[in-house]
Amino acid sequence: MLIILLGPPGAGKGTQAEKIVEKFSLVYIATGDILRKAVKEGSTLGRKAREYMDQGQLVPDNLVVEIVRDRLMEPDCVNGALLDGFPRTVDQAVFLEQVLPDIETQVDRVLLIEVDENELIERLTGRRVCGDCGASFHVKYKPPRVRNVCDQCGGDLYQRDDDSLATVTERLEVYKNQTEPLVEFYEGRGVLEKIDGNQDIDDVSDQINSALEKL
Repeated sequence: MLIILLGPPGAGKGTQAEKIVEKFSLVYIATGDILRKAVKEGSTLGRKAREYMDQGQLVPDNLVVEIVRDRLMEPDCVNGALLDGFPRTVDQAVFLEQVLPDIETQVDRVLLIEVDENELIERLTGRRVCGDCGASFHVKYKPPRVRNVCDQCGGDLYQRDDDSLATVTERLEVYKNQTEPLVEFYEGRGVLEKIDGNQDIDDVSDQINSALEKL
């Protein structure tokens, strides 16, 4: 079983990914992690990727796909895997489609977690982090007992630059331009399943489980 998890920043992909891999005994694959692993281990593909990274360049799509393919060929993926954050573009999806027959597999389902944009902005800009211990809070969903004071250590809470309104808006725009076209791509292949991410976490998980249990 090969599952792809799509959704904008703040849609809750990380939370749902943990539940999916546990329930369906899948291997969690994030491209950033396997790129770093390939580079660290000095594999042939890792050395190629490092050449680009050392020059401050993006690793080409076809090379990233080859690294993903090699990861899917490892023994622990025999029962399947969940790809999170990949593919990010239609070009990457096309490359992936071309190499999967080499390892006798295919994309079984693409889960798209949809969340209203205003809700995404509220989720992302409302996050607060303790400057001392790193504990995370949210002004609406997980507020501290005392405003801007960490419950765990009493440190000051702050908003990360990544969670500012300007940065969040930019991240959502990048998603719309680069990743959203994948919706039409995978709809055309009949593997896309839309998930209502505006629900409670458990309800989202139940909808995902129902989609995957049909496979």
